[in-house]
Amino acid sequence: MRAAILVLLAAAAIAATGASASPGLQLGITDSGDAYFADPGTFYPRLGELHSSLLRVHLNWGGKLGVAQRRPRDGADPADPAYDWSRYDRIVLNADAEGIHIVFSIFGTPRWANGGQLPTRAPRDASVLTDFAFAAAERYGGDYMREDGTVLPAVKQWTAWNEPNLPIGLVPQWKRVGGRWVIQSAIDYARICNAIVDGIHGTLLRGEQVACGDTSPRGNNAPTSGRPTTSPLAFLRAMKRAGASGFDAYAHHPYASSPNETPTTRPQARTAVSFGNLDDMIAVVTRLYGRKPIWIDEYGYETNPPDHMLGVTLAAQARYLTESVRIARANPRITMLLWFLLCDETRLGGWQSGLETAAGVRKPAFYAFARAAAR
Repeated sequence: MRAAILVLLAAAAIAATGASASPGLQLGITDSGDAYFADPGTFYPRLGELHSSLLRVHLNWGGKLGVAQRRPRDGADPADPAYDWSRYDRIVLNADAEGIHIVFSIFGTPRWANGGQLPTRAPRDASVLTDFAFAAAERYGGDYMREDGTVLPAVKQWTAWNEPNLPIGLVPQWKRVGGRWVIQSAIDYARICNAIVDGIHGTLLRGEQVACGDTSPRGNNAPTSGRPTTSPLAFLRAMKRAGASGFDAYAHHPYASSPNETPTTRPQARTAVSFGNLDDMIAVVTRLYGRKPIWIDEYGYETNPPDHMLGVTLAAQARYLTESVRIARANPRITMLLWFLLCDETRLGGWQSGLETAAGVRKPAFYAFARAAAR
């Protein structure tokens, strides 16, 4: 099956070029954990009330929520018995009932594909990831019928991995080669990006879009530190050198560095890329890859209350949300803006950037988002 995919890639490149342009700004939500299942009877209708057009979800290849807990016999066949898609079928069906489209972020390597390592280790053979991406795009191509007769809704927007310039996305970040340090995460990520692009575009389904990057806003570029990370622009340049190509958009998470930064504040750290200096990243993307669309597929401000250290006031959160949407709409390169999250996380050290409190009380930002999205 993989050979057939590769034969079709040249034709797919033509289709991908046509799919790369997306007029206007799509607004939506990125969420995490079990939010999709904790109370689906209210979660998805609340997204509908927000006029959210998109919901970004991790489609886990490996890990405890992974589709492929064991090695499939034919990885490119979405009906292979090793695959368990049930969790993600429910998500796309529930979202479709509210007219919301899913953005799937393919993430996490199964243990059988990386020598028994954690999901943040790249696969040893990228072709098995190509097969999985092909199977996922086929299953969610818009006309796939399950054995129970259910036709699954289409997913047309995909991203490759999540924050690969941090250890939560890929390890190792840096590696010493021939007496010098290289950004190993970018080298591994180029293989991941290309594998996912090849698999999804290899289906020849019309309108498929794949974004690579999905970078975090900050990195220390300190390979000998206790927690080595990579700045987003250094990572972008390194993935280009490593051969990442073929994707339709570049994705980034331009979070502010502190609650004192507004969406127009340039970060103090020269290595950071937040909303205030996003044009710096766009310029590098243009120089390396041409005028590809920019997807802001994760962004937000935590609030005080409840976060007394990193939060802004409830009024400021709503104001910054409105301001960031205005800035994004004025920039034709930015075609997606997804807010993280719908509801504050309850776990210790979690995120409190929700449009609602953990108790379900709507913050002013909920109504600001709904007004912006209603346009």
